[in-house]
Amino acid sequence: MGPRLKHSIYVGWDPREADAFAVAMSSIARRLSRPIPLHSLVLAELEAQGLYRRPTQWRPGPAGRPVMWDLISDAPASTEHANARFLVPYLAKEGWALFMDGDMLVRADLAEVFEGLDPAMASYCVQHRQTASGGIKMDGQVQSPYARKLWSSFCIFNASHEANRALTVELVNSAPGRDLHRFCWLSDDLVGALDPTWNVLIGPGEPKVAHFTHGLPDMAGYEDVPFSAEWRAELAATKTEARRA
Repeated sequence: MGPRLKHSIYVGWDPREADAFAVAMSSIARRLSRPIPLHSLVLAELEAQGLYRRPTQWRPGPAGRPVMWDLISDAPASTEHANARFLVPYLAKEGWALFMDGDMLVRADLAEVFEGLDPAMASYCVQHRQTASGGIKMDGQVQSPYARKLWSSFCIFNASHEANRALTVELVNSAPGRDLHRFCWLSDDLVGALDPTWNVLIGPGEPKVAHFTHGLPDMAGYEDVPFSAEWRAELAATKTEARRA
């Protein structure tokens, strides 16, 4: 057996979902059984470093919420980290690097998700089988269909893998988002499947990670979705700790 690859975790930040991000970060840190570097993925910081150069425009959106329009994709980006997540292997440089969206509640020890990973694989994710056919998702955002949809919302990159060298900064800044999100640089045999409990779109069951992809508990119409009380309790605990600090 070869040397154990190092581990890291990156969580997508969007200023419009600051409370959701706080819940995600707090719920991770509260349950981690061993120290794993925990990073926020912030678009403004990546732009300042010259790593993210995709041209975007802010346009009026539904529900009074401005939409970041990705000009290369000619499509809306539902969050600021929609395409920035694909810089994670470059940022991590080596080892297993987990990216997760900021609209998640972690209910288990994330150290466990790194157990048993095969270094021959370039990536691991929950391989959702659903195919979106359009419509509206979180807070009035447009739902866009594409292959391997939602696989990248909770994704472990093997930053040490030869195949991920194709995911260059140049590719991240030039390819349409739909191609990045379908892992266009990887063949099927290099994408491993995680247990589905690691990225459960809100519904029945007992997820290790609950994903509020359709709407967060602080959004109108989603106040009573499953695990909303747990989400609010985590948020309240986070704010209490912040006041004590």
